[in-house]
Amino acid sequence: MKRLLKHTTFLFISLLLFVACSEPKTNCLVIEEPVEYVNTLMGTDSEFALSNGNTYPAIATPWGMNFWTPQTNKMGDGWGYQYDAHKIRGIKQTHQPSPWINDYAAFSLMAVTGELKFKEEERASWFSHKAETAAPHYYQVYLADYDVNVEVSPTERAAHFRFTFPESESSYVLVDGFHQGSYVKVIPEERKVIGYCRNNSGGVPENFHNYFVIEFDKDISGIKTWNKDVLSDGIEEEGYHVGAVLQFNTDKGEKVHARVASSFISYEQAQLNLDREIGNDSFEVTKEKAYSDWHSELSKIKVEGGTIDQQLIFYSTLYRVLLFPRKFFEYDVNNEVVHYSPYNGEVLPGYMFTDNGFWDTFRAVFPFFTVMYPELNNQMMEGLVNTYKESGWLPEWASPGHRGCMIGSNSAVNIADAYLKGMHDYDIETLYEAIIKNTNGYLEDITSVGRYGASYYNELGYVPYDVGIHENAARTLEYAYADYNIYKLAKALGKPQEEIDLFAKRAQNYRNLFCPDNNLMRGKNEDGSFQEPFSEFKWGGAFTEGNSWHYTWSVFHDIEGLKQLMGGNKSFVAQLDKVFELPPVFDDSYYGFPIHEIREMQIMNMGQYAHGNQPIQHMTYLYNYAGEPWKTQYWVRKVMDKLYTPNPDGYCGDEDNGQTSAWYVFSAMGFYPVCPGQDMYVFGSPIFDKVTVSLPNGNTLTVSSENNGKENVYVDELKVNGKVWDKTYVDHDELLKGGTFSFKMSSEPNKKRAITPDSYPPSMSTEGE
Repeated sequence: MKRLLKHTTFLFISLLLFVACSEPKTNCLVIEEPVEYVNTLMGTDSEFALSNGNTYPAIATPWGMNFWTPQTNKMGDGWGYQYDAHKIRGIKQTHQPSPWINDYAAFSLMAVTGELKFKEEERASWFSHKAETAAPHYYQVYLADYDVNVEVSPTERAAHFRFTFPESESSYVLVDGFHQGSYVKVIPEERKVIGYCRNNSGGVPENFHNYFVIEFDKDISGIKTWNKDVLSDGIEEEGYHVGAVLQFNTDKGEKVHARVASSFISYEQAQLNLDREIGNDSFEVTKEKAYSDWHSELSKIKVEGGTIDQQLIFYSTLYRVLLFPRKFFEYDVNNEVVHYSPYNGEVLPGYMFTDNGFWDTFRAVFPFFTVMYPELNNQMMEGLVNTYKESGWLPEWASPGHRGCMIGSNSAVNIADAYLKGMHDYDIETLYEAIIKNTNGYLEDITSVGRYGASYYNELGYVPYDVGIHENAARTLEYAYADYNIYKLAKALGKPQEEIDLFAKRAQNYRNLFCPDNNLMRGKNEDGSFQEPFSEFKWGGAFTEGNSWHYTWSVFHDIEGLKQLMGGNKSFVAQLDKVFELPPVFDDSYYGFPIHEIREMQIMNMGQYAHGNQPIQHMTYLYNYAGEPWKTQYWVRKVMDKLYTPNPDGYCGDEDNGQTSAWYVFSAMGFYPVCPGQDMYVFGSPIFDKVTVSLPNGNTLTVSSENNGKENVYVDELKVNGKVWDKTYVDHDELLKGGTFSFKMSSEPNKKRAITPDSYPPSMSTEGE
């Protein structure tokens, strides 16, 4: 197991409880303790030039307001923890959703002994993964240079540290407030440090602060503070980059505890968060509560069978799905939900969530919440209502406020999907108003908010290639898909027929970019001519982090319409096949160098298939729409087997707020939400012998796979609740009823099953037929 996980020392399989399946089968195991199967280091072997996940080990509770992580790189570096690093500079509170977005509201604790070193480069200690334990609820590392063992366990807004020191009169805990404005004050008679940090990467009001409170359980024998590089004997410091040094006299093996909490509202709220969430709990109690939180969520899906690697990948990816978006709200003295608004700087009632990019997460993360967490999804929708009221816009990338990143107006997709699937405990009329506003403009200084190029799109039916709006074809395709969801939502809300018809018409705008000469999507000029020259392998330009081979399939809502544009089933399937048959060549002239997404496609050797980025991730499921579902089964399994491992290099590109993980979670269970906004899931090739899903309505869904195995990737027969199922999809309501999906697998494709048009998943062009 250590070999499999490259010597990561989280709790291994020897600690697991295995229960035999009811049916006697080889290696058919029920995972009773799924937390033990999570490798939080999966994806941490990454760098700017090549992402194997671009993750960090998040020590957190599900959707927690604060995460913690070991810090190997300098403050402000988006790659805060890298697996190949040798030294740790501290354990920092982090809110980072992505290295490309970077962090905010970060501060750290670090232990040193002997000669006092407080500058982060000088204080960094050697460590080894062999003396490191990384789990969702707990992190431990031995700081070799100081003979100190550091442990931390989280709550939603607080954390409990335990430092085990050697015998020394010079044992220190450093509190680093980080740069961009910070403050510390030591209150020795209370064994306490208070302070704030203001570091951020944009998207915050002027009064943004993260207030923290730290309480120790041992008298402080000495105090120093620093301001930039100057150390002094004061107890209080404020400036661009300040910190505090707490000295302790310790016996060998003595444990010093620190209870830490923070708030975006005030010191008083931070203290309230600390008292509520940890209070007088011991470290072990805090750790057990965090473990219980993860066990409760991860246990809602139990898997049996499969390989050890598949089990590890499944729970490691499920852990990632349950981290973002972040709860950006707190409970006031009256236990009412309140939040500091990252949009207008006020403290207001109600829910708020952040650290989410809809460009990624609309595809599978929010559809997963729709199935498994409808109550939480309701809260997230209320958070979107508050975002609109406080900023005038819906968020497309928030961290913590609006950020200029990516394209589309994909918040509309998940608002519509949630409402259409029964989540109504929020002000949908306000959200509909916000959606309509998005369709008519954009935020001037952050063009990713709203719709950049909306006036062109609304007049011409596409965003032109030659009017200075980059990634125009990708915008057009994503706007058209969002318009489909608006059309569906408008119908459900009983809006005027004229409005319904408008968005139904705009949902067909994808047709405006389809070039019949090569059966690909292509940029179009304002005068109606296609862009020239055109390279099908050119990344960027008309597209976003991809090329035409990736974006041609971004017609989630009307695959039938796209198929007919291509000439029907045969030519559609041939075009799908080409994605894998073409060499992994690329044109990087738009960027001037191969961006990491390009390199990740190239080295995976799956042709033009670029699973490491989101636009193409649904494409493998599209064979189901054209009478050759066995190819979906083959390629979905190939992607799971080849492009994911449970190791630090475990992803084939950016993990991205749970999306690349959610693809695996759904696919491993045997179905995937190709088109949020439609009430169906498309079948693939399940990898486990049995999956038991505890649905939030109290029902249980069981997915069983007879004769499954590495070579047996094809579905020979499928029964839903005992009835032979010849469709390649299942309705949302059918899924929520629970019951059984019974797959019979084979090493040979069944080319007679689910091949007629009535077996195809629905498309806009066939809805209502």
